[in-house]
Amino acid sequence: MELLAKFKLKKEEYQNLESRLGDPDVLSNPDKLRKVNEAYVRMKDLMVIGNAYEKALHHLEGAEQTLKEAEDAEMKEMATEEIISIKAEIPEMEKELIIALLPPDPLDTKDVIVEIRAGAGGDESSIFAGELVRMYSMYAETRGWKVDLISANRNDAGGFKEVVLNIKGREVFGRLKYESGVHRVQRVPETEKQGRIHTSTATVAILPEVEEEDVPIDAKDLKIEATTSTGAGGQSVNTTYSAIRITYLPTGLMVYCQDERSQKQNKERALSIIRARVFAERQEEAQKKLDAERRGKIGTGDRSEKIRTYNFPQDRVTDHRTGESYHNIPGIMNGNLDRIFDDLKQFEIKERLSE
Repeated sequence: MELLAKFKLKKEEYQNLESRLGDPDVLSNPDKLRKVNEAYVRMKDLMVIGNAYEKALHHLEGAEQTLKEAEDAEMKEMATEEIISIKAEIPEMEKELIIALLPPDPLDTKDVIVEIRAGAGGDESSIFAGELVRMYSMYAETRGWKVDLISANRNDAGGFKEVVLNIKGREVFGRLKYESGVHRVQRVPETEKQGRIHTSTATVAILPEVEEEDVPIDAKDLKIEATTSTGAGGQSVNTTYSAIRITYLPTGLMVYCQDERSQKQNKERALSIIRARVFAERQEEAQKKLDAERRGKIGTGDRSEKIRTYNFPQDRVTDHRTGESYHNIPGIMNGNLDRIFDDLKQFEIKERLSE
């Protein structure tokens, strides 16, 4: 009954959100309307699961009452069969409801800053970094998300030393948050004449894009410089001071933005990245204060942690947190990531339930 009581509280919250969607004060404020609507949509699945559980308990109570009061043997038999059937279904329904009642990660609805960097492996690692950019961009397309290139540092091999993307849409962080860490690729590079398999790496950081009020940063901790934009090899491509370099003085963190058209736009973009990185650093510090077991294997944001191996000769992708392996690398590199992400979500839920 405690589980049912928890659901009833959530049901009241859902009904309150539903009524607020018609509130003139909410309707006249786009930001309020967006937040209320997002919260309402997030609770819909919980309502479906909880209502089914509530209905099953009601039917069980009715069947038990019928069994108790019925004098007809046939009625008693029918009530007994119904009781057995409902009791067989209830444990799975309770499990689903317990999972649905887990508090959502408040960051799951955030847009993200994606940073991808070539790691060990020279040119091959930069080529792999470019393939990861393409993989996430194609996945974003399947979800209807918008992808903006913030900055890119290319090399002569056609790959990337570093890429920064901004991805906006529904539940972006909730899907991509598992991707932070070291991605390892094993294959024969096109430049390898002797057919030897090489191992290379690229690092990925998924940073939630947070609001200014979420990450208070003192203005005196920022050094903001305006510079001219430059092209490949340092060649000047802009004689106006539209590019922006911002340094977060307490840690030396530096962000450079030149791809927007105006200095104001570059400044806003750079500040957004600074906030995301500072927020991630502060979260990581907080996580370090928790014991290693409770932190688990999901979403630590630790880019030194090898999370996945892409083995091309064996057509196998292995996620080292869940221990699951997947085939069809071409499909995965084309953005077919939902199965991997769904498994990681289930793994995260199991970790949370075991705490």
